[in-house]
Amino acid sequence: MADQAVRPTSDQTRSAPPQTDVTAAAIADPAPLGLAGFALTTFVLSMFNAGLVDKKGLPVVLGLALAYGGGAQLLAGMWEFRKGNAFGATAFSSYGAFWISYWAYVTFFASKVPAANAGSAVGLYLIAWGIFTAYMWIASFRTTAAVNLVFLLLAVTFLLLGIGEAAGSTGIGKVGGWVGLATAVAAWYASFAGVTNFTFGREMLPVRQLRRA
Repeated sequence: MADQAVRPTSDQTRSAPPQTDVTAAAIADPAPLGLAGFALTTFVLSMFNAGLVDKKGLPVVLGLALAYGGGAQLLAGMWEFRKGNAFGATAFSSYGAFWISYWAYVTFFASKVPAANAGSAVGLYLIAWGIFTAYMWIASFRTTAAVNLVFLLLAVTFLLLGIGEAAGSTGIGKVGGWVGLATAVAAWYASFAGVTNFTFGREMLPVRQLRRA
């Protein structure tokens, strides 16, 4: 009885269980929106990069880059932060910023880069994004096979486009455009699966979870 009298009623060394964030739980999954914004903008730009559409129409990408690829993805990234998803937050915020920076470069700064230096400058820009995408691809092995494929294809796209620009090779750039189209299709599928599986309340389109308990 004496032992019971001095025994503490609770272990003060243990932290209290975290409270459920009701606000974050009420936020819908922003990933399908972010993937859709990325996919559509990438698809349109890749049509030009692959040489399937005359590059005189390239400015049509700018509105998409600012509003959908940039703005919508950036918002999706902020919502992922709110939901506590560091991977989704980093990915969508970064690629949203990529599209906004692409819009800003073409709109305000491209004309200020000497023609002799444009290829190496843009090549560096794209290859740097390829490096970022490569390590995000490694992290994506804890997500789904659908998302993992998107990052793999995107890393290859950035590197091909960057090398093509730096080397002044339109051939390599066109191959990058074709891989970009494949990237857009993969991202559209992942977005489609997210929306459809949610609205139907069951897995209609498989994405294959890679995460292990």
